[in-house]
Amino acid sequence: MRNLLLFLTGILLAAGEVACTNGESAAPPESGGTANLAVPTDTTPAAKGLDTALYNRNLERMANGDESGRWPVRGPYPLEGAVLPFYRVVAFYGNFYCTGMGILGEFPPPVVLQKLRAQVREWEKADTLTPVLPAVHYIAVTAQSSPCDGTYRARMPEKEIRKAMAMADSLGGLCFLDVQVGLSTLQQELPRLLPYLRSAHVHLGIDPEFSMKSGQRPGTVIGSFDAADINYVTGVLATLVKENQLPPKILVVHRFTQAMLTNSRNILTRPEVQVVINMDGFGSPDLKRSSYLHFVSRQPVQFTGFKVFYKNDAKSGGRIMSPAEMLQLKPRPVYIQYQ
Repeated sequence: MRNLLLFLTGILLAAGEVACTNGESAAPPESGGTANLAVPTDTTPAAKGLDTALYNRNLERMANGDESGRWPVRGPYPLEGAVLPFYRVVAFYGNFYCTGMGILGEFPPPVVLQKLRAQVREWEKADTLTPVLPAVHYIAVTAQSSPCDGTYRARMPEKEIRKAMAMADSLGGLCFLDVQVGLSTLQQELPRLLPYLRSAHVHLGIDPEFSMKSGQRPGTVIGSFDAADINYVTGVLATLVKENQLPPKILVVHRFTQAMLTNSRNILTRPEVQVVINMDGFGSPDLKRSSYLHFVSRQPVQFTGFKVFYKNDAKSGGRIMSPAEMLQLKPRPVYIQYQ
């Protein structure tokens, strides 16, 4: 734990030069509130145009022979145009201002795109039955080690967000905007991203690690979100999808400890949103498999993701897991993130 917190603090200090910019170029629209939905069942009617037979087959493939009864998760069919489980998403993660936060900040955009194309090809070879969509996963709200305006978070300017969207467009892929709220809240941060999320190819990520409900500075302890927070976000996204006649949004929720995501069994699934719980820890393959088993696989929500750290996984005698190894997991992750 101490090494982890020192590592996180180092990242936050490195990111401090982002400066405490608000990056506000558009007035925040109304959030729409949380939809009042009952707990879904697998009797929910399928959306017109959805290939339910292929959807069900892909769910079974994703379960990878799981015998626990947890996978596949049965819930409402998504709206037409859903990405998951028809595709696997392979994403590069980071912030353009900081080399320590991921590969997006380590290289110029042309090099990043070249490397991402190569990583996508590896996955296409490893699993020939699942098409791959490349993605740029950009941290649009970053936790900070300094107070800024008291929230310990910095909002990225519009030009940087548009840059991430343009990179994704150049690949024919997806863009994810990630939120680290610090001492702010999802209710304060999410509405300001809705203008970007109105684009069909733009999706969302939220990071409990830097949600400091305790009031402590980011990087000193690991933060948390509750199911109520996730349901607020999916309610807002569901309203956005319905009002703008969009395909379903993907919501990526990072997790590598039990306390990061409380009451996860109370998370609602909705036809308008596809929820991915992303195993976000670094370390040896055995440690990562254990984290995935305990905090993702055994606590099913809907879909799963798996993060690879190009640098930190390889430290201390560790190594980077291959696509073939990740495909042995039960269930198979449909979202893969490289930092």
